[in-house]
Amino acid sequence: MLQSATTRNVIKQCNRTLSIRRYANAALSMNIEKKARRLVFDNRSPSFKDFLSKQQPVNATIDKSLTEPDNVPYLQMDSKTLGQGRKFYIEVYGCQVCALSVNALQSQEVNTSTKMNVNDTEILNAIMTNTGYERTDDLDDANVVFLVTCAIRDNAEVRIWERLKYLRHYKTKINTSSPPIVGVLGCMAERLKTKLLEQDRLVDIVCGPDGYRSIPHLISLAEGEEYTEGVANVMLSADETYADVMPMRLDTSNASGWVSIMRGCNNMCSFCIVPFTRGNERSRPIDSILDEVRFLNDQGVKEVTVLGQNVNSYRDESESKYFMSGRNTGSSLSNPGFKTIYKRKDGGRRFTELLDQVSLINPEMRIRFTSPHPKDFPTDLLHLIASRPNLCNSIHLPIQSGSNTVLERMRRGYTREAYLSLVEEMRRIIPDVWISSDFITGFCGETEAEHRDTVSLMEQVKYDTAFMFAYSMREKTHAHRRYKDDVTGSDKTRRLQEIVTTFHAEASKKNQSLIGSRQLVLVDSERPRTKNGIETKVSGKTDGGHKVFVQENEDNKALQKGDYVEVNVNHATSASLTGHFIQHSSIQQFARQKRNYST
Repeated sequence: MLQSATTRNVIKQCNRTLSIRRYANAALSMNIEKKARRLVFDNRSPSFKDFLSKQQPVNATIDKSLTEPDNVPYLQMDSKTLGQGRKFYIEVYGCQVCALSVNALQSQEVNTSTKMNVNDTEILNAIMTNTGYERTDDLDDANVVFLVTCAIRDNAEVRIWERLKYLRHYKTKINTSSPPIVGVLGCMAERLKTKLLEQDRLVDIVCGPDGYRSIPHLISLAEGEEYTEGVANVMLSADETYADVMPMRLDTSNASGWVSIMRGCNNMCSFCIVPFTRGNERSRPIDSILDEVRFLNDQGVKEVTVLGQNVNSYRDESESKYFMSGRNTGSSLSNPGFKTIYKRKDGGRRFTELLDQVSLINPEMRIRFTSPHPKDFPTDLLHLIASRPNLCNSIHLPIQSGSNTVLERMRRGYTREAYLSLVEEMRRIIPDVWISSDFITGFCGETEAEHRDTVSLMEQVKYDTAFMFAYSMREKTHAHRRYKDDVTGSDKTRRLQEIVTTFHAEASKKNQSLIGSRQLVLVDSERPRTKNGIETKVSGKTDGGHKVFVQENEDNKALQKGDYVEVNVNHATSASLTGHFIQHSSIQQFARQKRNYST
């Protein structure tokens, strides 16, 4: 491999100043030709921070943050002039939806991967804005175009490849006078790495979920004449949580906000690519989480969802300026029948303690959380949810399959019986709990009998919402190494349709039983709708997460986003409810009324 003198000097200096352990297997991932070069930072090479520290002019004042020890894994971005007012445009992708505007995604019922991507987009928005860029919702105005991607399922990546082909056409045939820089960010970038740069010059920048701080500088490198074949930062961090970056909301009129409390996952389920694209679990310091929730509360946000790849395995050992924790919950985190493939660490503040503190910030702000793992539901967490009116009685409980043999191949760490026992305990402690789940059909080796086990479990549990997918093999996973993707495409499609049909049949029955009930609805949309002769002007969600369309009358013409209203349900489908406006209300007022009704 041909290397320039500058490159050799960078490697030589890095090897002198950084530890032997880190560079035992290091190699600078550069493909260099006389006229075309590519610059790649990954976990085999010196970091992007190291590279920038070597690029400082001799007479320049060196930014101290660039030369700090490696236990500070990020690059401080103090420059306000990198963007110079240029504009960036963002499209967000998840595993279940096509690209939507961020504002549209805020109001959709979407799964965890999409929510994480929207939250990452708010972090990116803050980083870009703080370095002199401006966000635009118009592709034609953009100097930089970002696709924030998901890699959990193949169909999501197929849509992104098609979009990239269009963007190449856009750059070469439509906007030839000022073609934008195109960047692929997130999990697909981390999974494919330099392959994205090698595909017919579709992409200029590739950046994984842990490298967003470097993006303004990556843009500068991509716009220069030296790295004409693209730049990439796909280094996974051991401790990056963006704890010091206050996400910048993309729709300040939205009643809801999302707060990331941890990143990565340690579970290593055999089907899942997440540990390879987002790294190991690391939890945000509790103070930074509480500060962000308070900030959202001050902005008038009425509902906050705390996010994590495995949110209820949260564990924080940082010092707190707000409170001291004397609790040690490490030995009683799981219910009987659940296990992990890794050794759980004791001590630290756990999710129950965090949720307790978050719920106290404002009793009139709803708190949700996603996505948990069934193994991490201690009884004290369930009792906390039952005792706080602003902690939503809505629990996402991913099962993936109803078959014990499939669950074992998936390395989920529980049986069907243990899962059903947990569901029973949830409904005992939280009688009106709303349960949602994830399902994968057609996993490696799945038989018809194993598929029927999943159908029967759905009929038994009667879920309120479900995210259902046909299995998609992902490289690097345990399943990719050990199993064959041997269920035919036609069988996957048929089985998926069967579980979808089963879900809707049970959900419709459950929702029909809500007709005549009173529900507290947080208005989150002002889009009018007419369906089945029923006209509605606003809609929102119940405590459980049901979508409710509120019928118009003389008393509710002034309803707007952020209002809590009491609604009498008069119509239901498997997907939504419709009801008459009764009165304006609040979380605490409605809770008192419910107690009075029950007595």
